Amino acid sequence: MSTAERKPSGVGGVSMRDLLAACAAAKAVSTPPPTPPPAPPVAPPVRVEERRPVDERCRKAA
Repeated sequence: MSTAERKPSGVGGVSMRDLLAACAAAKAVSTPPPTPPPAPPVAPPVRVEERRPVDERCRKAA
């Protein structure tokens, strides 16, 4: 279908195809890029304990 054969079907003599193309172009230009998601919270570092001597471990109640 050539441009001479297309009949304007919308308001103001604009074809639906041209109207949809203009809307898609406007949306592509006006839409800002997506923002990245926020970073997850950072866990505190794990505290490592030294091995305690036997007499400090497992004390039995007298």
